[in-house]
Amino acid sequence: MDRTQELAAFLRTRRERLNPHDFDLPLHRRSRRTPGLRREEVADLAGVSTDYIVRLEQARGLRPSAEATEALARALRLAPDERAYLFDLAQQRPRNAGKPATTAAPPLARLVADLSPLPAMLMNHRYDILAWNGEIARLLVDFDTLPPSQRNAMWLCLMHPELRDFYVDRERVVREGIAHLRAAWAAHPEDQALTDLISEFTTRDKDFARLWAERDIKVSGRGRKVMRHPDVGVIAVDFEVLMPLQDPDQRLVIYRAVDDESRSALDRLCAR
Repeated sequence: MDRTQELAAFLRTRRERLNPHDFDLPLHRRSRRTPGLRREEVADLAGVSTDYIVRLEQARGLRPSAEATEALARALRLAPDERAYLFDLAQQRPRNAGKPATTAAPPLARLVADLSPLPAMLMNHRYDILAWNGEIARLLVDFDTLPPSQRNAMWLCLMHPELRDFYVDRERVVREGIAHLRAAWAAHPEDQALTDLISEFTTRDKDFARLWAERDIKVSGRGRKVMRHPDVGVIAVDFEVLMPLQDPDQRLVIYRAVDDESRSALDRLCAR
């Protein structure tokens, strides 16, 4: 994946998603045949030349300054996650000097175990699962039986035969995972393992390839998932993602039952 090409495509798709009626544009510009704003309209809003927007969208090798990137983000009305993604593509956001985490920090691994009976696991930015407790292994899959290369939350959702139909709203789960991975890819340009993982998913899973092309950007720190467990039935959980200050590439994921039925199902599952 080429970052210059991705910057061009991202700017173009975000421009085309804008509704001209949401902007105070001259009346003679209201008649149009293509979706979104015109390039010259974005240029006016951002305070740059139309030629500058054209060259960016045609991937002619421009690297916007921090000021120009901020102006483009405002003109395109980007959401916070989209804005961070644009700054990463423009290489204008300060990089984390630390290397990607490949093993769990021992205090965090102990914390994951101590969170029992709440299902919990520790992941890095590319969804590699670094540590887990028995409850989440019973809920999802026995991670000890998997090779390290398959201990990845997105890989399991897409490729593991027992988990492909595990989530009731699988498309939403995959879509949210892709939106996170795209943000992680832009924030970690040095991570070849992540680039290779995305390439594998794009090649092997048509749903991933379709949703990846939509260029959604979002980092979900909390949410809800509904699962069809083969032994205890439907379980609904709320999840929370916490990022330790001392280990910023590690993410603690904690599940909690949404209702009494789900809590009872989890209890039965863990009692097995």
